[in-house]
Amino acid sequence: MAKRKGKTVILDTKPSIIGNAAAVGKKESEGPLGKEFDKVYEDTTLGEECWEKAESGLLKTAVCTAIEKAGKALYEIDVAYSGDLLNQCIGSTFGLRELKLPFCGLYGACSTMALSLIQASLAIESGGFDCTLAATSSHFCSAEKQFRYPLEYGGQRPPTAQWTVTGSGAVVLERKKGDYPYIDSIHIGTIQDLGVTDANNMGAAMAPAARSTISDFLRDTSTGPSDYDLILTGDLGAVGSELLKELLMKEDGIDISAVHKDCGLLIYDREAQDVHSGGSGCGCSASVLCSYILNGMRKGEYGNILFIATGALMSPVSSREGESIPGIAHLVNIRRERSK
Repeated sequence: MAKRKGKTVILDTKPSIIGNAAAVGKKESEGPLGKEFDKVYEDTTLGEECWEKAESGLLKTAVCTAIEKAGKALYEIDVAYSGDLLNQCIGSTFGLRELKLPFCGLYGACSTMALSLIQASLAIESGGFDCTLAATSSHFCSAEKQFRYPLEYGGQRPPTAQWTVTGSGAVVLERKKGDYPYIDSIHIGTIQDLGVTDANNMGAAMAPAARSTISDFLRDTSTGPSDYDLILTGDLGAVGSELLKELLMKEDGIDISAVHKDCGLLIYDREAQDVHSGGSGCGCSASVLCSYILNGMRKGEYGNILFIATGALMSPVSSREGESIPGIAHLVNIRRERSK
């Protein structure tokens, strides 16, 4: 039975990640992690008539590839958890509708990869499910169209802005077995809102939530940064990453600089690719985790990591009404036993 320590839940079943995959667009393939992705689409329309359908295609590719790599058939997936940035999560619903999987739609903004992992893990922990799937996606063009301006507008982006990743990631979970990375514990974040209203400065809006979640988890588990090979945040970018480290030192006396990396800074070459503060979007942390990081764990490069995906819980309506941007950060402790 799972054990609760403060806000953190230590899982008894230790769900194994038996399959993982990432599908991305051309710009992502040209970054530092280009060789890690399972599928690259040079044409980011994927031959579709609109950006939203292209995003659904990315998700379907990642999901089907992860299931295939897990050695599973579609009918063996008990339930799929997925969401995205689009209104009513149409990237996920339209992407998965042909697969006929039992489906739970989620909205955690850019934190959705961690949120879907948490829900997929808890489903197995409940005893009601044996094999689950967690996924998410984003697309630069569909996100710009919904949250900012259509590309044709040609709006200028300030230095604090981030580039929404065109990508998708998916994992298949099963009850602990064999030599796989597994979910050891999970931590559902709490909403933090310090009044940031600038939609072009997501890092500043999300950093306080990341600080709260990391601090609470380390306190709950009586551990410190040196106990982990990697503390990986979702998509804080350059601005948010520096702010996170400053907040943790100032508020909690915690220094994560030796083991911290951010998916938004890993996926692109900021100077060569002109992405300003780095990458963002649901597909940012998803495509990095489901390729580079999990591949590294299978190679023995990491044995114990904290994956903290961050999200800005805003909408086009709330932005137009001048609302501040609430932040959230969910944490998943992923481990793999190293051979002695």
